[in-house]
Amino acid sequence: MDEVVKIWTEGRAGRIRLNRPKALHALDLEMVRLISAGIARHEADRAVQLILVDAPERGFCAGGDVRGLRSAGMAGETAPIEAFFTAEYAMNQVIADCSKPFVSLIDGVCMGGGIGLSVHGSHRVASERALFAMPETAIALFPDVGTSYLLPRLPGYLGMYYGLTGARAAGADAVHAGFATHYVEAARFAALEAAIVADGVAVIPAFCAPLPGFSLAAERALIDRVFSASTVLEILTRLRAEPGAFAENTLAQLRAHSPSSIFWSFEILRRGAGSTLPEALAAELALVKRVALHPEFHEGVRAVLVDKDRAPKWQPDALEAVDEAAIAGFFA
Repeated sequence: MDEVVKIWTEGRAGRIRLNRPKALHALDLEMVRLISAGIARHEADRAVQLILVDAPERGFCAGGDVRGLRSAGMAGETAPIEAFFTAEYAMNQVIADCSKPFVSLIDGVCMGGGIGLSVHGSHRVASERALFAMPETAIALFPDVGTSYLLPRLPGYLGMYYGLTGARAAGADAVHAGFATHYVEAARFAALEAAIVADGVAVIPAFCAPLPGFSLAAERALIDRVFSASTVLEILTRLRAEPGAFAENTLAQLRAHSPSSIFWSFEILRRGAGSTLPEALAAELALVKRVALHPEFHEGVRAVLVDKDRAPKWQPDALEAVDEAAIAGFFA
């Protein structure tokens, strides 16, 4: 019961189960290494026809365990930061390259590193309780784990919207947006799991429920008009010009997050649109080595995950005050 990742073979499936429920299965370096080893083991086993990942208690995966990385960064210790992100991004690439169907069963929170663990696989099954998000700008990080490649490839400019605002895609919305591939009601997850183990991925469509409508359907045109802008400040200008509560709330979301993070997130997503996944992961690794040492990241993690006062003191505290030359230096 003390294993943070459980790995075994069952029927046709090579099983990988996250087992750190008190931390909402947030990934640390040990977990990343165990998952990577489990994938390699199942890939090499000719009796395994598919890889099945789940976390049946308290959601799927809340992301990376960044509190320890903050402490290392504040102490100027770069080795733990580099070790974790190097291993995590390598795992993301291994999932993308997997020669066997890679199935994630997502019944609850799937954020940050959890998205990296699932979206590069072939099958991502979401329940009505699934909750996908890349909330990195709230802690002054940026959309990583290969999402600088993924997000620009979502329909229209949804990826830039989700990446900058940290907005959540719940349940069926995750399928509409492209985070998930199948929608199955939570009550059928146990039966689906047993069927996959017994008969393989071909059974998944038979368990799917009719897909409810996309909650952002009425806002899609607005999102594309606004988030197709070529600069962050132009996004703000376009939002101010749009009538209605959605534009107002979206502007408030952007202003609540780290102004600097909005800028470096915009740039990594802009670059990711023209990158391969390996190129995007390499760019993310180069950027995270700088951002994880930045006081803005330390303050964001403090406010959201350490003190939990949700009152970060960003410097600068306004998007209009960000030094764009300094942001460009992060990508030099």
